[in-house]
Parts: sequence; structure tokens; C-alpha cells
Amino acid sequence: MSKRNLLGVLLCGAIFVGGFWMSGGLAVYWNLAAFLIVVAGLFAAMFMSYPFERIKIAFLVARSVYTQRQATSDDIVRVLLELSVKSRVEGMLSLEAIRQKIGDGFLRGAVAFLVDNYKERDIREYLNTEMAFFQDRRQQSERVFQTMAKAAPAFGVAGSVIGLIGMLSGINDTQALVQSIPVAFISTLYGVVISNLVLAPIAESINFNTGAEMLNQKLIMEGIIAISKEQNSHRLEKKLTSFLSPEERAGKAELLRAITKKYITRQRAANERAAREAGAQAEPVSFNDSVPMPQPMEVPSSARLRMSPLARAV
Repeated sequence: MSKRNLLGVLLCGAIFVGGFWMSGGLAVYWNLAAFLIVVAGLFAAMFMSYPFERIKIAFLVARSVYTQRQATSDDIVRVLLELSVKSRVEGMLSLEAIRQKIGDGFLRGAVAFLVDNYKERDIREYLNTEMAFFQDRRQQSERVFQTMAKAAPAFGVAGSVIGLIGMLSGINDTQALVQSIPVAFISTLYGVVISNLVLAPIAESINFNTGAEMLNQKLIMEGIIAISKEQNSHRLEKKLTSFLSPEERAGKAELLRAITKKYITRQRAANERAAREAGAQAEPVSFNDSVPMPQPMEVPSSARLRMSPLARAV
């Protein structure tokens, strides 16, 4: 939930509660018996309708919807454009390093398909299957709160009937009348307020969040498939911006140029650094192209000369 929404909820909730306070005080509208009838009956119906694990998951989904920030389509487009430029400049395998840093599970899995060189048909099949099951799981959680929203007013009416029966049974007892009348009216109030102010908005919020998440997943799927086909980044930018509203499309061409410039500059710097390191490690080899001069032979000493017998005869 954004800060503006939270501020709106707090402001309108304070005005709503203030209306009760102005009409007689908050204590007048509190009745433990009516509250227990509505809430206990509501959860008893839920435990009879859904498994405990399904109810637990539904409340966890509702908590994540209101506490976790959802990525916008504009954020997804920025990430996909950066992945496209990085894959074209540094190669597809360079996406493995960035995949480990991606927080969104759907996008992380889609990038893994790119790194593993899956075909377009396989990528589309796997991602469509994951999207379908994600939507089914979210609809089950939404249905839990929709069922609770429908049942809450009915248990409020049940509390009213219980209060009327107690009032009629003790019609001659003033004390019994005083205790039964608040249950008869306040239980209906509790059922209507819990249904329309708490449960129905939660179900609608899950539905809206699921639709926005499905749009992001479709955007991711189309972008990943375009990157796998090594489409030009400018064509990818035109395709992805078609998912955005006219106000969000402004500035995407400049964003693409900025991303491209960043990666090209980084690649050039890496190449220059590698060239300098290679030049520093290579040792210069000296080449002597002079012709070696013949060395004079050693002249033996006269003491070691011997005359042949034929020479002495002469």
C-alpha cells in the first residue's frame, strides 16, 4: 500500500469512527456477545469451506499485497532494456551474473531460460504455464475473502435473530430486554461493517494486484522472447512501450540511449584495460641480426709438433 492510500485509509477511518462517537459515544456500539456471534460464525463457516492451509495462504497473500511494493510496468521496461543492451554488448552468458541479483522470481526464471539458450516456443510454453498457475492460486485466495464477505452480513442477521429471541423470551424481564436489544441491532452492524469495510476491499485488492502482476509477467515474457531472438534494442523498446500508458512512454528512447552508452563505455574501458595488462605482461624479445664473424683457430705450440718418419729420412 502506498503512503497516499494509507493516509486516505487513516483519514477516512477516523471520520467513520468519529461519526459513531458523535452519535452517542463509542461504548454504545460495543457488544462482546454480538461480536463473538459474527466472528466465530464466520470462521466456523470458513473452516468448513476451505482447508486450513488454504485459509493461511489467503491471509499471507493479503498481507503481502498491502506490505510489499509491487514493481511497476515502467520498472520492468527499464530492466528489460538493460538486459537487451547487455546481452548484445557483452554476450548472452553475461546475464548469468545479473540473474543472481534479480529479486522477482518470474523474471529470474525467465532470464535463466535466456542463459540456457531455450527456444522461443519452450520459453513461451513454460512462462504461460507459470502465469496460469499463479493466476489460479491468487483467485483461490481472493475467493476465500469473497466468501467471508458474503457470509458476514448473514451472521450479523443471525445475531439479530438471536437477540430478538432473547428479547421475546424475557419480555416480562426488563434486565433481559436491556441485554438482548443491543445484540439484536449491533450484530447486524458488525456483519455489514466487517463485510464491506474489511473483507470485500481485501478481496478486491488481491484481484487488482493479481491483474497488475499478470500484466508485468506478460511484459516480461514478450521482452525475454524478443531478447532471445536477438532483436534490435530499438525495436524492443517500441514493443515494450506498447504495454505502457501514453504518459509512461515518454523518455524511453532517451533511456535506451543512456543504457547503450553506459554499456558501450564500460566495454571499451574493459578492452583498454585488458590491452594494457597484456602489454605489461609481455617481455620484449631482442633479435640480433648481425652475421657472426669466424673465430681464428688456435695455433698449436711448437713443443707439441711431431715430424713424420718420412720427413726425417729426407
